[in-house]
Amino acid sequence: MTEAPIPETANDPGALKAADLIRDEARRAPDKPGVYRMYGEDGTCLYVGKAKSIKKRILQYAQGRFHTQRIGLMVSLTRSMELVITASETEALLLESSFIKQLKPRFNVVLRDDKSFAELMIRKDHRAPQVRKHRGAHTTPGDYFGPFASTWAVNRTLNTLQKAFLLRSCSDSVYETRTRPCMLHQIKRCSAPCTGLISLEDYAGLVDEASAFLKGKSRAVIARLSDEMSAAAEAMDYEQAARVRDRIRALSAISMENSVSADGVAEADVFALFSEGGQACVQVFFYRGGQNWGGRAYFPRVDKTDTDPEILAAFLGQFYEDRPVPRLILSNERPHELELLEEAFSLKAERKVEIARPMRGDKLSLVDHALTNAREALGRKMAEGSAQGKILDEVCEAFGLDSRPERIEIYDNAHIQGTNAVGGMVVAGPEGFQKSQYRKFNIKGEDLTPGDDYGMMREVMRRRFGRLVKDEDAGEEVVRPDLLLIDGGAGQLAEVLAVLADLGLDEILAVGVAKGPDRDAGKEHFFMPGKPPFMLPMKSPALYYIQRLRDEAHRFANGAHRTRRSMDIKKNPLDEIEGVGPGRKKALLHAFGSAKGVGRASVVDLVKVDGINQPLAERIYGFFHPEGRG
Repeated sequence: MTEAPIPETANDPGALKAADLIRDEARRAPDKPGVYRMYGEDGTCLYVGKAKSIKKRILQYAQGRFHTQRIGLMVSLTRSMELVITASETEALLLESSFIKQLKPRFNVVLRDDKSFAELMIRKDHRAPQVRKHRGAHTTPGDYFGPFASTWAVNRTLNTLQKAFLLRSCSDSVYETRTRPCMLHQIKRCSAPCTGLISLEDYAGLVDEASAFLKGKSRAVIARLSDEMSAAAEAMDYEQAARVRDRIRALSAISMENSVSADGVAEADVFALFSEGGQACVQVFFYRGGQNWGGRAYFPRVDKTDTDPEILAAFLGQFYEDRPVPRLILSNERPHELELLEEAFSLKAERKVEIARPMRGDKLSLVDHALTNAREALGRKMAEGSAQGKILDEVCEAFGLDSRPERIEIYDNAHIQGTNAVGGMVVAGPEGFQKSQYRKFNIKGEDLTPGDDYGMMREVMRRRFGRLVKDEDAGEEVVRPDLLLIDGGAGQLAEVLAVLADLGLDEILAVGVAKGPDRDAGKEHFFMPGKPPFMLPMKSPALYYIQRLRDEAHRFANGAHRTRRSMDIKKNPLDEIEGVGPGRKKALLHAFGSAKGVGRASVVDLVKVDGINQPLAERIYGFFHPEGRG
């Protein structure tokens, strides 16, 4: 594919009316397949589209006859275009999906919450293959099984593999250094190839059985194990028979729970789209090896004018943009340009891919099951959204905001007598907690008195909003919060207001939330600039909401504090002694076993260690015994 050359025009494209600009682009556009991108005044991408002929498609926009007002608005906002020529319309479809996923244009159907799925991998580049969870590209040689729709699903299957096939999950470095079996072997989760308790040949047999099970051959695997159990019982090796019996039980449990009674779905993804009120939900389930490996609901960004076939086609294109495509895709709708999608997916997978809308039988049952889940998931989301909107309206009324807050930031600090102090920022909005926006601040101020809560809050505010101002000055796109909730009373609020005023951000509303008498929930006092402290009614939904926000901030800050304290505890005292580097530290630990052992050693004992001379031995001893020398 190549970028289409766009010669400069006599007129400035930014000064042309949108229709004139598009006509001008159409005049120079090639009569070839490709992808076009439409950009607005501020350079943001408005729309990405593909066409068999870019020229003809752009001319349609230039003619000014639009199917919907939305398309008319998109055209009116267009200030520039970029074109990419491709070898075929199929390649254009794949490139279009990639651009949409990357740019998230305002007028396209956009897949949101696009997290990667976990897989199981059985490595093939080691004499004793390892089984482990995997995310991302398939760069390591091995067999990959998935996707699993949730961490719970992949963890459960991994546990089953360990119980049934006794495959190792340890890293190569741990494997190479073991001299005796680990705990997993003791609880019958590993056959211990690291110490030779099983031959590599027999271990390879376990690996083959595990691969066969994950490929859907569970009945054959269980049958072989049953024969092995019977043979062991006949030989009166009851201990071995019991071990095989436990393996059979583990396999049977997960096989019965996940099995699918539908012919022809050994490998398939099932999609169901349900749309209502300008919102849509796409439910997907993954079926591999005749087993259901879980599902997930998606809520793509759509417009009320988008048709279900258009939504599903756009969703599928973006969903498989960076994922392997199965041989069969089942859906409750026939996606727009189905044949083109099949051709594109077949090109990507390098084998035939079929997209089908079943009309009867077991496959229809799978699609109907997914549709029921999609309908219920969208209903829950719409109900939650409605309730959330009412709560935010009450928050507006309680704090005198002009409109519903789109971004609320909640702050709390955590420390023990001033040590390992951490500030936590939690973010919430109309769609709930935005955990990707959470931030922690390790308190660094050297001039702070230990336990100075006011000073800690001042440092957090300076760092958070100093960075915001710096990013705004650099021209970066930032989102200012509509409301700040501060865990504390008038003192903490005063520090926050002073920092905001210094940075020219005093239009941001900050509210202090102080715990009530005896720290009782429901008796919180609220502090706002220019108003006396007040309380909200005990049964107010806004009060319950704010309590949830404060509790989340408290949980997040405490978690960050515990992590920092744990890391601090793990620090070796030897790291703080001048002249003791990694080599001498290793020699000391080897000689005395631990830092405590070094602390108990005398100067005479210390100088016997390689690399430790008399002055350094005295320095080490003085570090552990500041009251005198030994």
